[in-house]
Amino acid sequence: MVEIELDGKKVDVTEGSMIMHAADKAGTYIPHFCYHKKLSIAANCRMCLVDVEKAPKPMPACATPVTQGMIVRTKSEKAIKAQQSVMEFLLINHPLDCPICDQGGECQLQDLAVGYGGSSSRYEEEKRVVFHKDVGPLISMEEMSRCIHCTRCVRFGQEVAGVMELGMTQRGEHSEIETFLGDSVDSELSGNMIDICPVGALTSKPFRYSARTWELSRRKSVSPHDSTGANLIVQVKNNRVMRVVPLENEDVNECWIADRDRFSYEGLNGPERLTQPMLKQGGQWHQVDWQTALEYVANGLKQIKADHGAQSIGTLVSPHSTLEELQLAAMLTRELGSDNIDHRLRNAEFTAFEGVRWLGTSIASLTQLQRALVVGSNLRKDHPLFAQRIRQAVRKGAALSVITSASLMADREAWAMNVAQSTIVEADQWIEALAAVAAAIGQTNGAAAPLAPKNAPDATAQAIAASLLTGERKAILLGNAAAHHAQASSLLALANWIGAQTGATVGYLTEAANTVGAQLVGAFPKNGGLDAGRMLAAGSGLKAVLLLNTEPVFDSAAGAAAADVIGNAQMVVTLSPFKANLEFSDVLLPIAPFTETPGTFVNAEGRVQSFHAVVKPQGEARPAWKVLRVLANLLGLPGFAFESTADVLRTIGDNGAVPADALRNTTAARAVASTGAVPAPVVASIYRLDSIVRRAPSLQLTADARNALAAPARAEEALA
Repeated sequence: MVEIELDGKKVDVTEGSMIMHAADKAGTYIPHFCYHKKLSIAANCRMCLVDVEKAPKPMPACATPVTQGMIVRTKSEKAIKAQQSVMEFLLINHPLDCPICDQGGECQLQDLAVGYGGSSSRYEEEKRVVFHKDVGPLISMEEMSRCIHCTRCVRFGQEVAGVMELGMTQRGEHSEIETFLGDSVDSELSGNMIDICPVGALTSKPFRYSARTWELSRRKSVSPHDSTGANLIVQVKNNRVMRVVPLENEDVNECWIADRDRFSYEGLNGPERLTQPMLKQGGQWHQVDWQTALEYVANGLKQIKADHGAQSIGTLVSPHSTLEELQLAAMLTRELGSDNIDHRLRNAEFTAFEGVRWLGTSIASLTQLQRALVVGSNLRKDHPLFAQRIRQAVRKGAALSVITSASLMADREAWAMNVAQSTIVEADQWIEALAAVAAAIGQTNGAAAPLAPKNAPDATAQAIAASLLTGERKAILLGNAAAHHAQASSLLALANWIGAQTGATVGYLTEAANTVGAQLVGAFPKNGGLDAGRMLAAGSGLKAVLLLNTEPVFDSAAGAAAADVIGNAQMVVTLSPFKANLEFSDVLLPIAPFTETPGTFVNAEGRVQSFHAVVKPQGEARPAWKVLRVLANLLGLPGFAFESTADVLRTIGDNGAVPADALRNTTAARAVASTGAVPAPVVASIYRLDSIVRRAPSLQLTADARNALAAPARAEEALA
């Protein structure tokens, strides 16, 4: 530790720290623009100049290392004059358009200009003009004349997103931040550039000119998309979600969110919102009141149960639903006498429950990994924030190995991080590839691998094995495609053996916001009921189907065939925030999305995060837990006297807490050799994952969304 004197106070900081770090520790604010705690030091704005004793001139606090006995003054006349001079230079070319700037009210330059800017300018020359750039549907670069060249956006792309999409060209007053050759900004984390821009140069294109920051109410929430459970601030005006920004949580999402967390709110306000219960009569949809709709459903379920038995009723639920909704859906189905309920819509293998499958480690620990093996994942697109953490580990020297298919990893650059070893084979070869790694480890450790590979381990398998046998902090991570694989339990068994031999943790990245929660509440068959695969297969025999927050055509492995199977049922009830499943549903019940209902999500590491509604439900929409409770009451089912989500949560273990012994990535299955080709695992593309992102217009205009829509056409051409 090094002791310095900062504005008369003694401060102990780690050797190698900068003056800025010492100021942060002491609670002393030093004005700055280019410095950001998560980015490398650039020292190019010079706003953080401070007075260091015995230094001939003011020194930048962000780039000046501390030394023993250093005396620093941040508010001396020398420091203040230096900061005022820097501000004068910054404002020479800055346009005087604060009244129309979207950044007005939350602009660092605006705030600091009040304290360090002059009341008039000494310059009479014309201000420079930088022409706007079109970089895609999410980020607006319409007013680049405001840019002060802090390069935060450039460094973010290089260091956090892993893709240098922006750079600074020219020099002096001709400097500009722009993309290369006029390309668009396509990173799945690009919206964070908007947050870290200290001026109004980069702003949100969907939010542009929608509201002023002081008009917005700020309310906490949790992302309903992937399994990170990113913490959000949802900004609201007139009972309408206007913008979503990150809420800093170092253990979960740090200060970042993915673009689908940030921009998916557009889907909540779109024309496809379902705001009134609807019944299909004579092939036509008619709006009805809640009493009519619920009585129709209750009477239909009673009649079908009486005519065909309880086992003719099935429930498919989305793992993006809240813990309370999943719990009540499972309770309702079982109280009706049926065990046909499942959340594993994209799975191809359905084994007996042996424990809640989870990440196997904490999210924060991903940044500290020294060795990692990722199996069956398009890591960057499936889990942008997990990928960002692993990217930081790789930047610090971690060795990343990958076993996946070409469709999930077109090349090493596709993951925007250095991949040490990669085995790129089709899904039906993953067992063989993992067995080869196990065999190579067995040769070193003198242990018998659970499965002998058909061929001797090749150089890549040996390199992966050697990597996992070194280092201390190691993880084997099974991705969405591995979870959906037709031999998922065999992959897990092999991964567990490798983990035991190398000391690596083993876990699933887990697909959805509440995949862990759905397992916790038992949203799957327990006593011989039909799993999702059998419910969506021809001849399932289901006469009544309840669909909670899901569209099986898009959300299940059955795909388009699901419509034909479900359409054969006598009654199909869809509970959704949107006008979904119109072709085969008989009843549409409008339920509230995550912004309009309280609830709980359990993320990949087993962290329970509850949240409140941030706006009132639109139209006649109601929280799904209330709809399920009332439906159960109409059916005369016992045990549904809940007054709040807190009451429901109390029925789930210890108020929804995940028991430590419940989190187990175990399997009783023995790893077996592949018996031939297996279907390719179904993995949703980044902006097709759930019903909300599918209806967000700006996200659907991105390169990722366009490429996903073009993929089936390319596949058909290849087969022609």
